[in-house]
Amino acid sequence: MNVLRWWSGLLVAFGLLIVLRIFLPLPFNNEIVIFAVYVIGCNFLLGRVGFISFGQPAYLAIGAYGTAFYLYYVGTNPLVGVLMGILAGVVISTIVGPLFVRLRSDYFALVNLALAIIVFFMMQKVLADWTFGDDGLWFLTNMDPTPVIDITRPAGFYVFALFVAFLVWALYKYLDDSIFGACCLAAKINDDKVRFLGYNNFHIRLLAFVIANTTTALAGALYAVYLGFVSPEMTSAARAADPVVVTILGGVGSLYGPLVGAIAYTGMKDLISQAIGNWELVIGFLLVFIMLAGEKGIWGSLEPLLKRLVSRERPAAVAGPATTDAGVESR
Repeated sequence: MNVLRWWSGLLVAFGLLIVLRIFLPLPFNNEIVIFAVYVIGCNFLLGRVGFISFGQPAYLAIGAYGTAFYLYYVGTNPLVGVLMGILAGVVISTIVGPLFVRLRSDYFALVNLALAIIVFFMMQKVLADWTFGDDGLWFLTNMDPTPVIDITRPAGFYVFALFVAFLVWALYKYLDDSIFGACCLAAKINDDKVRFLGYNNFHIRLLAFVIANTTTALAGALYAVYLGFVSPEMTSAARAADPVVVTILGGVGSLYGPLVGAIAYTGMKDLISQAIGNWELVIGFLLVFIMLAGEKGIWGSLEPLLKRLVSRERPAAVAGPATTDAGVESR
């Protein structure tokens, strides 16, 4: 029962995503799944560790270009390409992490934004002989079909991306319930008490940084395989606030906030942009309203209500017949 209870929330959440597939177009569903994977790393950094990062597009591009370089120059297996993107995310995060996690608050946010700008210009100018600059790398026809589920096709890719996202959410749920997740939250709240308990704040933040940004690189690898194309635009500074916005929109630090935020953000972008050119203005007003309403986000506001609906009242314990002294004496 404990195992079933642990998995039940994940099964319900992803079951609803499958239901959405019935009513919404396939490209919309693919974008939601990939974008949610992109956001959950930022959500973990902000909600659990207290790091606000405007540099997530850099790690997204690192994962995407790691996959793209393999599929364009080396091999044709998209599954191996995804692994190359993940490996690129691990390597870069491990290299820059020890420098970045020593910083806090606004300095961390700015240095990550600077990294995104550096990656953008490297892909656009410095490495243009390999990345082809703004023209990007096209490798859609280079990919071989995969057995069982052909992820080179949109329908097969959706099944694959949904399965990968499910595993990602299971990992973050495990982290949230683990001692490591508690240490991350403790390091965010009070460094001195964490050190007093014998834990190393630097190691906690570094591991959280690597896990979160490797997840972002995974999202970049999924984007690369899905589109069969990458360009420096994905790490543009204009897109730096997107994961932070969706994190706040869904609910900072909540497990299912990235899913809800990705659905809301993608849906509003597609629907509102058809009527209003500057659709970001509506998102801005919505964020102001959410922040004034209590900073819980959409899922953070809905979660208590849903818990009340699904919770069952425990039946009161049936009291046994009371035995009084008088009763004993009468017997």
